[in-house]
Amino acid sequence: MNQKSTSPNSKRKIKPPQKHDGICYLVGAGPGDPGLLTLRGKECLSRAEVVLYDYLCNKELLRHVPPNAEKIYVGKSAKKHALPQQEINELLVKKTQEGHRVVRLKGGDPFLFGRGGEEAEALAHASLRFEIVPGVTSAIGGLAYAGIPVTHRSNNSQLTIFTGHEDPSKEASSLNYHSLATAPGTKVMLMGVERLSSITHSLIAAGMESTTPVALVRWATTGRHKTITGTLETIASIAQEKQFSAPCIAVFGEVVSLRKKLNWFETRPLFGRCIAVTRTRDKASELVKLLRELGADAFELPTIRIEAIQKKEEREAFAEAVTAAHQYDWIVFTSPNGVTSFFEAFYLHHHDARSLGAARIAAIGPGTAKKIEEYRFSVDLIPPQFVAESLLEELKKVNVENLRILLPRASGARELLAIALEDLGAIVDDVPVYDTLPELNDEGGGLQRFCEEKVDMITFTSGSTAEHFQELLKKRGFPFPANCATASIGPVTSSVMQVLEMPVSVEAEEHDIPGLVEAIAKYFTPKVEI
Repeated sequence: MNQKSTSPNSKRKIKPPQKHDGICYLVGAGPGDPGLLTLRGKECLSRAEVVLYDYLCNKELLRHVPPNAEKIYVGKSAKKHALPQQEINELLVKKTQEGHRVVRLKGGDPFLFGRGGEEAEALAHASLRFEIVPGVTSAIGGLAYAGIPVTHRSNNSQLTIFTGHEDPSKEASSLNYHSLATAPGTKVMLMGVERLSSITHSLIAAGMESTTPVALVRWATTGRHKTITGTLETIASIAQEKQFSAPCIAVFGEVVSLRKKLNWFETRPLFGRCIAVTRTRDKASELVKLLRELGADAFELPTIRIEAIQKKEEREAFAEAVTAAHQYDWIVFTSPNGVTSFFEAFYLHHHDARSLGAARIAAIGPGTAKKIEEYRFSVDLIPPQFVAESLLEELKKVNVENLRILLPRASGARELLAIALEDLGAIVDDVPVYDTLPELNDEGGGLQRFCEEKVDMITFTSGSTAEHFQELLKKRGFPFPANCATASIGPVTSSVMQVLEMPVSVEAEEHDIPGLVEAIAKYFTPKVEI
C-alpha cells in the first residue's frame, strides 16, 4: 500500500526569529555576600534589560548587568520605601509587557518573606511569563557565617522560621506564640528586631524557657557582619545597649552554643576592617578577593578606566610598532594593561604568534609576566624588584647598545626607563598603547561608601589611581579622612602620593598584589603570616 510522504514542515510553520517575548525573573540575591549569588541568578543578571533591585541586595551584583540595562532601585527599609509594593508589582508587569527581559533582584530568597509570591501573582494575573530563581536565605546562610547551624543531630532536627514584621493592616498578629514557644528545635526570626522586647516577653509568657540561648546577627555575611548573644530574657536589653538595628536575624535554641566552636567567619585576621580598593574596575577584583579571604570588608572604588588610544598620531605609532614587532630585539612590558593592549592589537594584524619573530620579552613583575603567559609567550626577564629602576639594572647586564627596544605603555607614563635605555645606547620606541582616564561612574557605590562610612584603609596600586582618587574627592568636596590609613604597592606609587600630600601608612615590600595584601595584614595584625 502506497503512503503519501509528507515533510516535517508540511504540518507546522517555523516562526521566523523575532524579538523575544517579555519575561520576568524573580531572582534571590542571597544574604549579602556577592559570592553567594547562584549561577542561575548570575546568568539572568548578565542577560537583563531591566533590573529592579532591593535595599538588601549587594550593589556589587549590578556589575553582572549589561551597561545599557535600565536599573531601578525599589528598596524598602524601615519606614522608608522607594516604591510601595503595589507600584512595584505594576512596574514589573509594565516592563515585562513591553517585551523586556526583566530581573527582579530580591535579598535572600524571593519566596521567604520577600513578597515574591505577591509579585509572581501579579505577573500570573497579567498572563506574563516569569521564572523563580531561588536564593540562599539569611535564615540559614547568614547564621552559618555566624557559626550557628540551624540543625544539629545532637540538639534538634526541626527548624521553624517566622517573621517578626507582619502586615500592619492586619487586625491581629498571625503569630501563635504558644506554638512557637512549645515547638521543639530551632526558631529563626527574620525582621522584627525593633519589636524584639515585645516578642521575647511574649515567648516567655507562652512557655519558652527564659534561659534559652539567643543570637542576633546583623548584616549577615557582609563586611559589616556582627553577632551578639544572650538569653531569651537578656537579648533585648543587650541589643538595645549595642544599638543593634535592622537588618537582623534572631535565632533561638541550643544550636547557638555551638558558635563557640564553629565561629569561622569572625575570627579571620582582617575581620572588621573596612578597606577601599582603588584600581581599574576590572583589576580591583583580585585585590578585593584576597582581602576578603582574610576577613576584610573590602570594596571596590574604581578611580581609573583603561581606554583605547585617543590621539591620532599615537594610534598610528602604535599600529606601526605592532606591524613591525618582529624587528625589535626586546619588548619591555611595564603593566598588565600594556600587555593586553599590545597583544589584542598584535592578533588583529598577525594570525601567527611566530610573527613576533625573535624578540625577547621583559616584564616588570610577576603580575605582568602572568598576563604575558596568558598569550602563550614566555618571559625572558623579570627584575628582582618590581620597579622600573630594577628592570633597568637587569637590562644593563644584557648590554642593550644598538638593540631595538619597544616600550608599549600608558600614554603619559613617566619617561625614566626610555631615557635611561637610550643613554645606554639602545634604540627605543616608547609607544603609548592605552589611555588612562578617570572613572566617573560610581555604579557600585564605592565612592559613596568612602564618603559616608568609616573606612580603615584605602589602597593604591599606581600613581594614577592616587591622582584620580584625589580628583574625585575634590569634586565631591570631601577631604581625605584624617583617621584613614593608606597602603601603597611600591615606591613609585608612594612618591606620587607624597607629592599629593597623602599619607603613606604602609608600602609593600614585594611590589605586586600578594605583596600588598601581606603588607596590609602585617599592618593590622603584625603576627599574622600568610
